[in-house]
Amino acid sequence: MKRVYIETYGCQMNEYDTEIVKTILKRHHYDFADSPEEAEVIFLNTCSVRENAHQKVKQRINTLKQLRRSKKELVLGVLGCMAQNLRNELLDEKVGVDVVAGPDSYKRLPEMLFHVLEEGGKESDFTLSEFETYSDVFPDREDGVNAWIAVMRGCDNFCTFCVVPYTRGRERSRDPFNVLEEVKQLAQRGFKQVTLLGQNVNSYRYQNYDFADLIQMVSEVEGIRRIRFTSPHPKDFPEKLIDVVANNPKACKHIHLPLQAGNDRILELMNRTYTQKEFLKLVEHMRVKIPGLVLTTDVIVGFPTETEEEFQDTLAVMRQVEFDAAFMFKYSERQHTIASRKYPDDVSEEEKTSRITRLVEMQKKIALKKNQQHLGQVFEVLIEGKGKKPNQLLGRNDGNKIVVFPDNGAKIGDFVHVKINEVTSNTLIGEAID
Repeated sequence: MKRVYIETYGCQMNEYDTEIVKTILKRHHYDFADSPEEAEVIFLNTCSVRENAHQKVKQRINTLKQLRRSKKELVLGVLGCMAQNLRNELLDEKVGVDVVAGPDSYKRLPEMLFHVLEEGGKESDFTLSEFETYSDVFPDREDGVNAWIAVMRGCDNFCTFCVVPYTRGRERSRDPFNVLEEVKQLAQRGFKQVTLLGQNVNSYRYQNYDFADLIQMVSEVEGIRRIRFTSPHPKDFPEKLIDVVANNPKACKHIHLPLQAGNDRILELMNRTYTQKEFLKLVEHMRVKIPGLVLTTDVIVGFPTETEEEFQDTLAVMRQVEFDAAFMFKYSERQHTIASRKYPDDVSEEEKTSRITRLVEMQKKIALKKNQQHLGQVFEVLIEGKGKKPNQLLGRNDGNKIVVFPDNGAKIGDFVHVKINEVTSNTLIGEAID
């Protein structure tokens, strides 16, 4: 029985895909190793969103190739978005990769591995399917409290900076009853929370069902206490979905709403299809409909041709909205995107660094201010594990904020009421009052 070791890079969708790959390989009698040294097959499941992700994988390939000195028959494979986007580069003999497969080709992995292991040579598959949702493959998961569930695959938005439509294909949604069956199995195993995944979950459509319908259906599964989702798109956030978040007690009052930029010209160059004014109006409407809503976001600085004045518009929006948290990045040109073909990457690295530093500093102050508003409040916290300090537990509240408190004997998966006594910009610190 051949043993496989998989390393996962990037987003939650990649984590979910790794679980799918494990299920497919188990069906074909592969086992799994705990380290590269114990494996006959090593897969890197990759991300293509940022340049540093590419560099990490390239460095890791070079490191793993050294294992071939002691294991001549070792098979090294690259899966996922980077495999799809940089196929020609990865298939170069000098790179030393044996299997290269995109996100829609995982069902072929057993066949590809058989040919490489038995006959040698290389195998690759870069098919982009209009139909593949892996609905017949329930992922192989370790026990836990939260499970990622991909309810759709691909993207039709074609933001000019993003490679996802080219690496994951066009949008297609899973049958909601198939999703429901997966959720029921998770609940039977003790999972208390599910996070529904899609590149733009607002676009979920299956016959007459939309994403709000899906959340409502999942909420009726006994044993599931919390439902999260990521990511929606500001351009088409339906009222029906806002109502479900507001009114369904299992739908967490946390929305990740990617801003990307606060200037209208840059938003248009990004093909985000909303304006600053429309974004701010949506935020205001959400906060009226959902009291206590926790909002998080994504921001890119240094998009091609962005001026200092236009960056100031982004700072102004961040200051006005006061997001609870933000994922902030310097623009990184990606091969095959519209931006890479149309716009020169002309903002200097020094200027990008200056902008991201200022943005991060401002957001850290905003996050601290938002967390200070929680002092004295009591939250129901879902325990995820041990904290960094001895005798400390860690979990998250409904708003997805990290909460730590002294160990009171609660177990992973338990819900505990915690009163908040201290805060940092990233963490709520309290004591259990149950």
